[in-house]
Amino acid sequence: MTQDLDNRRPLKSRGTAWAKNLAAFLARSGATPDLISAASVGFAVVGGGLFLMAGLSGPVTRAVLLIGAGACIQLRLLCNLLDGMVAVEHGRGGPAGPIWNELPDRLADALFLAGAGYCAYGAHLEAGAPLGWLAAWLAALTAYVRELGRGLGFPADFSGPMAKPHRMAALTLTCAVAAAEPLWGWNGQSILIGLSIIVVGAAGTVGRRTATLARRLEERGEEG
Repeated sequence: MTQDLDNRRPLKSRGTAWAKNLAAFLARSGATPDLISAASVGFAVVGGGLFLMAGLSGPVTRAVLLIGAGACIQLRLLCNLLDGMVAVEHGRGGPAGPIWNELPDRLADALFLAGAGYCAYGAHLEAGAPLGWLAAWLAALTAYVRELGRGLGFPADFSGPMAKPHRMAALTLTCAVAAAEPLWGWNGQSILIGLSIIVVGAAGTVGRRTATLARRLEERGEEG
């Protein structure tokens, strides 16, 4: 994680007492921002594995695994919050921070979203796998457009409607609903619906960020 404030997502949770105390504890303990970023990938690996196992399990076990996957999603987001706080508020950012700031997020998105797709696929819903990979691809594309804008000298565009926090909130909610769906006779359909919402929202996010970037470039040209 780097100390580049221009590429720092605005988060209300960053100002809470519990987040500040936890970040201070990690800094005192010697945890580096890069290590915290790497931990986010670890949670994604576990979460993706839980999704895979859930697709091959019976209703009760499946529900437990899906709740576990949802917990891993939230732990990944917690790591994303704390790595930046340790880097910026506690001055622990390193020279490789920009790599750790972006690459783990791309891996984590793919593991969670593709894992969810294979969970539905394991429940004999063949659209699950390609839908999960499409969601992962669009997630990477939203980040690409943001970084393209930064490379052209503009502030980072974190707009939605399906930026990373929104995607992960939607996927966490999907886990909760899918864990309960055997009560009304479904088996994986909730995951297909959740991934479809993420796909549509992520596509809209790519379009919105691209339009914003195009407008900024036009304004720059007019000023020049």
